[in-house]
Amino acid sequence: MDFLLHRLSQSMSSARTLEELTRPLLEMLESVTGMESTYLTTIDLDKGLQHVLFARNSQQLVIPEGISVPWNDTLCKRAMDEKRFFTDDVAGCWGDSEAARALGIQTYVSVPVTMDDGGLYGTLCAASSSQQPMAPNAEHVLRLFARLIAQHIDRERLLDQLGKANIELASYALTDALTGLPNRRSLIAELGRTLARAQRDGTGVLVSFIDFDGFKEINDTHGHDVGDQFLVAMAQSMSNNLRAGDVLARFGGDEFVYVGRGPSLGDRSNKNTVRQLQERMTQQCTTRLQLGGVEIDCGGASVGVVLVDPHATSAEKALTQADAAMYEVKRARRIERDSQLQAL
Repeated sequence: MDFLLHRLSQSMSSARTLEELTRPLLEMLESVTGMESTYLTTIDLDKGLQHVLFARNSQQLVIPEGISVPWNDTLCKRAMDEKRFFTDDVAGCWGDSEAARALGIQTYVSVPVTMDDGGLYGTLCAASSSQQPMAPNAEHVLRLFARLIAQHIDRERLLDQLGKANIELASYALTDALTGLPNRRSLIAELGRTLARAQRDGTGVLVSFIDFDGFKEINDTHGHDVGDQFLVAMAQSMSNNLRAGDVLARFGGDEFVYVGRGPSLGDRSNKNTVRQLQERMTQQCTTRLQLGGVEIDCGGASVGVVLVDPHATSAEKALTQADAAMYEVKRARRIERDSQLQAL
């Protein structure tokens, strides 16, 4: 028993996966029970199947690892239903089991592997093709091993849940809840990475600040729900036209920011590139939408675009420059609109 405890301690401390824990346990279980085969199964009650996950076969009887059998035909189900832990006369107890007859099982012992929430994971079993007596302490050891396996699985599931939760929390921290776009924090980080790549490649970075001129009127006239629908629709419209590697983020309110790789800073067509991006973004933001049962005229957007030098510009400075360019456009649009009204 001292040797068993020593082996168990070693296995528990070194096991990183379920397989690394289970295989030494099956070997120890063989020594304790004197059975030819020891194995761990999983049970899928929805599909009505039992699957042999890991098996150890040392003599004549072979329980094939990886096989799946109908759950209702298994010895494990019969043992659980009858609360029978052990039998050395399988044919006499469960002669209707085709699986037991095919495998030649005469002696059988098993315990359920039950999770902390009460769910049935599977069974831990030992079997022999000959009649074998119940070894002293075998039931205690089998139940102990089954509990250790259940605890390991519970821990793996918990770690998996925590990992997924951390991924979701990180995503929430970097994503705008309304539009699903990157938020301001994510934008600044991505802009910093884009500037670093552009610095290595010797290119500029295009940064565009977009502000919807008529958004306040949409909110005031039609309500915030329609205003939210408008922002989602415009975010989708602009996202549909992004190039690979481009970033569109919601900066806040009705303000959006576009970041993309630009041409070489020495390229003579730089001004044309800036103008073309501004025209394209402006066109995407000039539309009518059916929202909340009414037609919404977004009133267009003020779009400021700058091509920044990554060697001389930080993410914060690039955003400041794009914001200033946007306000210049907004002032020009307001002056033009006022002139048109005066002409009327």
